[in-house]
Amino acid sequence: MDTSDLSHHISSRFNEELERLRSKVLRMGGLVEEQLQQAVRALVEGDSRLGEQVVRRDVEVNALEVSIDEDCSRILATRSPTASDLRLIVAVIKTITDLERVGDEAEKIGYIASRLATMERPSDRYREIKHLGRLAQDLVHGALDAFARADADAALKIVRSDRILDEEYEAIQRQCITFMMEDPRTIRRALDVLWVARALERMGDHAKNICEYVVYIAHGKDIRHLSIDDVERDLQARRAEAGNEHGA
Repeated sequence: MDTSDLSHHISSRFNEELERLRSKVLRMGGLVEEQLQQAVRALVEGDSRLGEQVVRRDVEVNALEVSIDEDCSRILATRSPTASDLRLIVAVIKTITDLERVGDEAEKIGYIASRLATMERPSDRYREIKHLGRLAQDLVHGALDAFARADADAALKIVRSDRILDEEYEAIQRQCITFMMEDPRTIRRALDVLWVARALERMGDHAKNICEYVVYIAHGKDIRHLSIDDVERDLQARRAEAGNEHGA
């Protein structure tokens, strides 16, 4: 095997490792999505067994986080990646931390769902939580889809969408405070609903973080403390500049 063949072989194996790494992140994301869906369903349907199942599944999520972290450490030590490959690995390390925290929030909802299952469900059957849960699920799914495709434009749309979830959370917060003021007997349940709503809102924040890492993967730009309008203008300017260079 000559030197060029060896280089190609090493490069090919490295690409396979990166692809396996990306696939493991998406598998972890799939587990977390399932955990989130089941947690909300356990609450809405008053299913204590499903709530307990959500809590138990957190072990799987944590194990995958540790495994992916070890893979990243090994690749950094043995491959000394540069440029876009290094950005991908840095983003993966950050992404799995956020996914693990989404799992933790789902676990909290699972605990609360198990406890509330022993109580009579309200007449609205947690309609607001069901709606908020759907918004959180859409954000997490969208973030993972953007990560899978390294699609910065899709990621920025998700970052903007997080505002809707924040507004819905604030509305639930106001409603719960009103209930507690009008009838002190509702305080315990209202606080539980608030905890669930807060967990879902935080899931949206973690999905937003993942989308910020996607932009970093695609463009090498850290947008964590920048306004979305500024980011979009900057990316458009970069595209125009690249287009002019290509045309020239």
